[in-house]
Order: sequence, then structure tokens, then C-alpha cells
Amino acid sequence: AEPTADAAVTSVAGVVLAILTADCLPVVFAAREGGEIGAAHAGWRGLADGMLEATVAAMQTPAAQLQAWLGPAAGPALYEIGEDVFEAFVERDAGAAAAFVATRPGHWKVDLYALARRRLQSAGLDPAHISGGQYCTLADPQRFYSHRRDRRTGRMATLAWIAP
Repeated sequence: AEPTADAAVTSVAGVVLAILTADCLPVVFAAREGGEIGAAHAGWRGLADGMLEATVAAMQTPAAQLQAWLGPAAGPALYEIGEDVFEAFVERDAGAAAAFVATRPGHWKVDLYALARRRLQSAGLDPAHISGGQYCTLADPQRFYSHRRDRRTGRMATLAWIAP
């Protein structure tokens, strides 16, 4: 049977890594010298549980030599979450609280991009080599699918490969 995972890495040219999302954060990694790539599906649970750090650790390329791209996801202006999500991050890392803005009792707006950047930097990536993170799937129905906005919706595919 095919393995089930939220991330994959490869150094084989022509192998395509794919992530399907509709609000969760797709993250693509590449060795700056071009010989290895990774892709991770980082919903809030995966992000809180160390999905990005695990992907970096699975790669042969040292973290300082990686670049990362943050694809379209639910953005900080519209992505409201409950106490369970807030606690999942802040219990592990008090500094993560900076990515949350209280909206009403027990609810916050969350910046997944800021949380991902924090996690990637703590895993050893140079902040200058982390790009993307400027879109909001919730706010842009003309370009992006959003499960939170539409409930029944399609998925966007993020693809990465090393050219043969």
C-alpha cells in the first residue's frame, strides 16, 4: 500500500511531490544548490506538532542551506480559531502567542505564516531564505479554494520537482 503522510522529500530528479490544500499551509523546501526538495502539508495541527521541523530533519541538506516557500493559506485577518488551537501552540512555545490576536473570549485570529516562519527559523533556516506567505485563501474566492469559506470545495495542488 502507498504510505500516507503529510510531507515528503526526494533527491530524485523527475519525482513530483504534491500537496492538496484549501486553507492549510503548503510549504515547499529546496536545497539552495538544487539537489533535494521537500513538501509539507501544514494545517494547524501539523504545524503545532512539528511537521515542518520533521520535514527539515528528514532532509539530507543542512537546514542553513535550505530555502522554503509558504503557499496560499488562511490568512491572519480572517482565520479565527478557538482556545484548543491557541493552547496547542502556546503550551509548547510561549513566544508563539505573538501570532495570535484575541477577538472575543476564547477566540483568536491566527497568523499561520508567522507561526511557520518561527518554526522554520527555530529549525535552522535563514529568515532571508523563507518566502511567500502573502495570500489569504479565505479572502480571495476568485483565485483560491477555501474549505472554511465554502465548506464543500475543491483543492489546490502545490507541486514541486527537480528537473531531470
